[in-house]
Amino acid sequence: MIYLMRHGKDDERYVGGYSDVDLTREGQRQVLDSALWLKKNDVDVTRIYSSDVRRAVSSANIVSSILHKKVIIDSNLRELDKGILNGMLVKKALVDYPEYFNDVKIGTVYPKGESMIMFYKRVVKWLDKVKDYDNSLIVTHRGFINMIYFYLNNIELSMDKEQFDVTHASIHMLDINKKKIRRIK
Repeated sequence: MIYLMRHGKDDERYVGGYSDVDLTREGQRQVLDSALWLKKNDVDVTRIYSSDVRRAVSSANIVSSILHKKVIIDSNLRELDKGILNGMLVKKALVDYPEYFNDVKIGTVYPKGESMIMFYKRVVKWLDKVKDYDNSLIVTHRGFINMIYFYLNNIELSMDKEQFDVTHASIHMLDINKKKIRRIK
């Protein structure tokens, strides 16, 4: 079994993607709550992998402090690359790049970044190699987890971020052998 956790809440005044924005206090509490849930429910986690994006690393470190497992940083677990918009103040991005906020298509490539289709292919490629991650907790991003839901459930790719209920610090169980994913917390 593989467990996936979305990072805790970060400062949403900034565009996400590969941004260097850290967790808010609320985000820290969310992750701590999920880490304590993992411990209380004896979820068998032998390793923790984390995206190298700051909000994910901070989340992984909180979990590590509770489960006493080493964190392994893996840049392959990153969110959608929003290129030059990564970490930009949303107010500024809305003025300078409004076309990337309203009615964005899955094939739209962010300037110096990637499209949703490119991101999906990147996650599927990672998923094909995931066999060595058994009993691991993967601390990553909503988009990354969403791509797994799209793929394993054979759902047409869309820009709908909300449909799989991947909320801050939520935990999802991935059974790679059965090709199933579901939210468990």
